[in-house]
This record gives sequence, C-alpha cells and structure tokens, in this order.
Amino acid sequence: MPIQWFPGHMNSTKKAIAERLPEIDVVIELLDARLPGSSANPLLAEMTRGKPALKVLNKQDIADADLTAQWVAYYRAKPGTNALGLDASAVAPARQLIAACRELAPLRGGMVKPVRVLICGIPNVGKSTLINTLVGKSAAKTGDEPGITKLEQKLVLASDFYLFDTPGMLWPRIVVEQSGYHLAASGGIGRNAYDEEEVALALLASVRGRYADRLVARYKLADFADITDEALLADLGRKRGGLLAGGRVNMQKAAEVAINDFRAGAWGRITLETPEQFEQWSAEGQARDAERLAKRAKSKAKDKDADLAPPEEAHEPGDPNAASA
Repeated sequence: MPIQWFPGHMNSTKKAIAERLPEIDVVIELLDARLPGSSANPLLAEMTRGKPALKVLNKQDIADADLTAQWVAYYRAKPGTNALGLDASAVAPARQLIAACRELAPLRGGMVKPVRVLICGIPNVGKSTLINTLVGKSAAKTGDEPGITKLEQKLVLASDFYLFDTPGMLWPRIVVEQSGYHLAASGGIGRNAYDEEEVALALLASVRGRYADRLVARYKLADFADITDEALLADLGRKRGGLLAGGRVNMQKAAEVAINDFRAGAWGRITLETPEQFEQWSAEGQARDAERLAKRAKSKAKDKDADLAPPEEAHEPGDPNAASA
C-alpha cells in the first residue's frame, strides 16, 4: 500500500531540521518498538548521514521482548549508532538517553561546549510523552493522533545538555508496502490516508502466525489456521458486537476493533516485523519504485520526442508533391 501523507507542517519540519543540523552533535530517532524498521524515517537518515545516532525503541513494554533485543542489536551494528529499548513513561530508563548521547559525543560537554541533541520521530510515536518524562512536567502536548506537536522546542536537560524537539515527520512516499500498513495500524498516519479494513487485514496477516494464541485468548476464537484473513476479521467482528441485520458482519466495525486493540496493547506484547523481514520488504519496495520511476522517465522521454518531432506537411488538393492514391 504505497502511501503519500506529507502535510505542509511536515515539509516545514524538514526545513527546520536541515537548518538546525549543522550545530547538532547527536540525533535521537524515536522508533516504535513494535515496528522498528517501518518507523525509521529514510528521509531523516539521508539528512543526518554522518551524525552520531541513537535509535530509541519506544513502547518496548508492549513489544515482543526477544524481537526488541534483535532490533537493538541490528541498529547497534550500524556505524556511529547506538540503540536501546525504552518505555517513554518510565523515569529511570528515560534518563539513560543523556548518558548514551554523551557517549556518542565524547568531545562535547561543559558550559563551553554543551551537548546539543536533536530528537526526531514519526507522528504518534510517543516523543512528547518521553520529553515530558525527561523534564518532569508537561512541556509537550500529548495525544493519540498524529501531528500534535507543530513547533520546534529547545529543552535544557542539564546545564550542558540541550535537547531540540521537532514535530513528527514522515517521508513523502512510503514505498515499502508492509511499512504503510504497519504505520497506519500504529497510528502514525492520518486516518484519511488509508482504508481501515485493508489495514486491519494486513495487521492480522502480520500477527496471526507468530501470535495466534494472543488472538485466540483475546477474542475466544476457535483454531483459525486454515481460514483467510477476511474470515478471521469477520470472526473477530462477531465476537465484538459487529453484527448487522441478517447476521452480516460489519467489517468496518471489526477493523476498528482490531486496530484499536493493537494500538492499546490489548493483544499483549506484539512486534510486527523482524530485521530480516524488513530488509527483504525494503529491497522489494525499492525495486518496485525504481521500476515505476524508470517507466515514468521512459514515458516522459517519449512525450518529449513527440513534442520535438516536426509536424507533417500539409498538402493542398492537386499538389504534385502529394502522395498519389
């Protein structure tokens, strides 16, 4: 599901980040621990290339602990990068961020050379909650809808430690199909940019294999190994009051239940992707997008050649140069 959701304020955020970066020592990217690959912004990675990076897998308390460890190791293997898991509302782990940033910028510190950190992330990843935990007060607005924070904030976390907060930002075109579904399921994309039933079906497809027992326990379902995702969603709807007249299932209602339960952590500790899966999806998505761009370029070149071609000569009736019938 290629998604394009890049409101005007996100373009302003991109410009603000670009202007701030020259003076930044470390970039924190807050990720959703349930979708650590899909919630990593490739546009931000391109903009911040060469800067020390700290990947923070937020919401680890509702993510699969084993897979969180795999993702932390995956990011730590990248040059100039550290990673850790975090529950943004827990005070002690949140303070680890300052120590981790100091390790990434060992030549900075003290009043003369304060550590300057930029914190970024997709919308609705919990960044405002984390910041409020760090500063011990409601410095940032929080909510369950993307786009709550609209302006950059400068926060002083220590006498020589400055944190610059930015609004949530996606990237103009999400070409990895599974990432589009996972971001929509997590609440990182505005509701008007996707179909909820389509997202719920993709969500169940991602979950049913590894976490079938969670769905059975939550919805009191029978074994569903041999039924389709559509049938599974319909069963879920029946269990949660999604019936219409005549016993038909309200699939929209069922989709809303599935998505909301996932977001609330009602399924237990769930992670939608492994590093290996995401690497494969990303390669496939990039290949499809490259093919799309190649076709587009070919079409434009063909149109250009047609525009440059000389017009056919018009012949008057009786013109001796006209082709004979």
